[in-house]
Amino acid sequence: MGSIEGGWSETFSFIAPLEEAEETNAFLFGDLGTWVPYTTFNWVQLESVNTMKWILRDLENLGSKPTFISHIGDISYARGYAWLWDAFFEQIEPVAARAPYHVCIGNHEYDWPEQPWKPEWAPYGTDGGGECGVPFSLRFHMPGDSSLATGTGSPATRNLYYSHDVGSVHFLYFSTETNFISGSDQYSFIAQDLKSVNRSKTPFIVFLGHRPMYSTDSNLMGAAFTKSLRSHIEPLLVENRVSLVLWGHVHKYERTCPIQNSSCMDSNTPDGALPIHIVIGMGGQDWQPIDQPRANHPTFPIFPQPSWSLFRSFEFGYIRLHATKQVMTVSYVGNHDGQVHDVVKIHSHFEHFKHMKLSEKYGIHIHKIWSALTSIYGFVTLCAVSTSLVVAAAIVISIRLYSKRDSERSRGPWHILRTEEMI
Repeated sequence: MGSIEGGWSETFSFIAPLEEAEETNAFLFGDLGTWVPYTTFNWVQLESVNTMKWILRDLENLGSKPTFISHIGDISYARGYAWLWDAFFEQIEPVAARAPYHVCIGNHEYDWPEQPWKPEWAPYGTDGGGECGVPFSLRFHMPGDSSLATGTGSPATRNLYYSHDVGSVHFLYFSTETNFISGSDQYSFIAQDLKSVNRSKTPFIVFLGHRPMYSTDSNLMGAAFTKSLRSHIEPLLVENRVSLVLWGHVHKYERTCPIQNSSCMDSNTPDGALPIHIVIGMGGQDWQPIDQPRANHPTFPIFPQPSWSLFRSFEFGYIRLHATKQVMTVSYVGNHDGQVHDVVKIHSHFEHFKHMKLSEKYGIHIHKIWSALTSIYGFVTLCAVSTSLVVAAAIVISIRLYSKRDSERSRGPWHILRTEEMI
């Protein structure tokens, strides 16, 4: 961009991740914001600078390996001040110029008093600052064609929900700010998308949205809103064995156990049956206070950590994701030292990845052959067992016959046993 008189902008290039890649790399966070070295009408986010600094380091360490960035809501916090959008893009340029930059919508891009869908139980307010999703929709172009009319004459809101495959992971983004309940267009998209995932190709599913389903910061999460997420969205996640769910909005890092309906997976539940939820809203926004004191415990100012919350931290940062067909590793990197402070490994429980290379080479379904061989083996084994039982029964009968014959010889001539005597 530019002109001969004024000069041209720098040219950048990167290698986009491929759907069929052997591995998946990604950097993910929420609630980043931007920083400017002067006073503005809006609060700006100094820690966003450090988040970009460490991600840039990691990108350079990856070298030519493809990766992408995922920013799950509360993007620039411009809230109507266009120059803050400009500052935001200038700040992320070193990172966004090296990898695709994916986003989903948050309350600070969208919410306004007359937004089209606003049930009484939803905590939607005026967080968008009058933007009504317009800058978000025009400055980004995500996969898919989801859109929703604003009803104001402004352009429709786009980039609401979509999915894409990268290597061994299927990523599905959705909007917590628009209708997600059963029967809505978004709900139908989510249900159909999850149902259609090819788990032999992408054994892992990562589901991303802004307002969390699980967080110990109850001040920020309305009980009715959380209940609706669990009533409508959680059954889809469990039914389709989603591997990992990522949220923003709460400005901390918090990882749950594999969870359903606020309960950790019990010992009788197979591994991989329930998703792990992680809040990653620690990208840069810092106005949110550390947990408020409880009225009945004034000397204990931190909310108790329930059993389903396995790790939480108030340090800014981001997560790194790396996945192969066998395992997906999620690492939490803190901004104060750029080091990893929490790691979780999620293993694939779809065994057919073992046979994929042969299947691709010879164009046949090896897993079906394996199933057939297993069935044949089972049949042969059954026949062998049956034969063994017949032989064993014959031996027992013979022993009884000879025993009976010897007994009869002591009393007279040996004779054939009647059928009922052999039972």
